[in-house]
Amino acid sequence: MIGCLCIHGFTGSPEEVAPLADYLRERTDWIVKTPILPGHGDELRLKGITYDRWVEAAEQAFQALSLRCDTVYVVGFSMGGVLAVHLAEKYPVARLVLLSAAFYYVNPRQLWRDIREMFANGWRGAREHPLFLRYRNKMMATPFSAVREFRKLVRHVRPRLPRVQAPVLIVQGEKDGIVPPKSAYYLYENIGSAEKVLLFLPNSYHHVCHGADRHVLFAEAEKFLCAPSFHCK
Repeated sequence: MIGCLCIHGFTGSPEEVAPLADYLRERTDWIVKTPILPGHGDELRLKGITYDRWVEAAEQAFQALSLRCDTVYVVGFSMGGVLAVHLAEKYPVARLVLLSAAFYYVNPRQLWRDIREMFANGWRGAREHPLFLRYRNKMMATPFSAVREFRKLVRHVRPRLPRVQAPVLIVQGEKDGIVPPKSAYYLYENIGSAEKVLLFLPNSYHHVCHGADRHVLFAEAEKFLCAPSFHCK
């Protein structure tokens, strides 16, 4: 049995990775899990949450999936990509997919502007769209202490990159104003994986699973993950 763990980003929820997770559920017989990190979800409660709790939650989710599956893949979006690298360095992750992985500083104000532009281009009446309103409320409710913990997490994981051996697909939206393209290049140059693929999506912002190129992303992720196993329908 194959399992796939999909980890969302900072101030986010499983909704950020849901389109890819649902795509994989429909096209494979895998167990696909999308856990919620401490302090995250529909209502943020990040005050007092330290980065080690996010690490612990990611490890527990991986271990639980490992008990049910012989092979486990990990997909990480934004801060979830940082946690995914931590898992791949510490545990036997079979394959790794990093989406907009935030190894460079995330600017919360730019996140807000990027989300606003994404919805303005994607939906008419974006200001009334429930997902748009949810992100606006989340950004207003994010304490600076949580941003500081995010930075600590990045500093904790960066030195571990050369020790990662799992094959990796690194995905970056070219219109991402939150995590710059240099983050993807940095990953490609510093991760220890012998097999690594760098995929740029020309029309995508930060939230690549919801972006204009999402179908390209889904197809490339499926091809990358299915290649060694053939456990796809």
